[in-house]
Amino acid sequence: MNYVTYFILILSWLFLIFGMIAIFKLKNVYTRILTAATIDTVASFLMLFALMFAAAQYAYGIRLFVLIIFLMITNPISSHVNIRSAYLIGVPIHEMDGGKK
Repeated sequence: MNYVTYFILILSWLFLIFGMIAIFKLKNVYTRILTAATIDTVASFLMLFALMFAAAQYAYGIRLFVLIIFLMITNPISSHVNIRSAYLIGVPIHEMDGGKK
């Protein structure tokens, strides 16, 4: 593995750490789900992109690229489904004060 791979992996871990700290600072369920999905998508993209650099064969790089495309499509869709189901069952938007804003 080369230094570019190490740099991208460290960048993805830093993104995960700062994203987890940001999730705890958010107040309602909807922004937490949205932020978690964004953090997950970007961090997994960076990790798989770093592994593409480290892949010794082109077949592994192509498989990782297909996996990146799959994650870029499915992660936002799954977070949208989670947020929509929370909205439909009546989770209040402002959870701190019982939803009375």
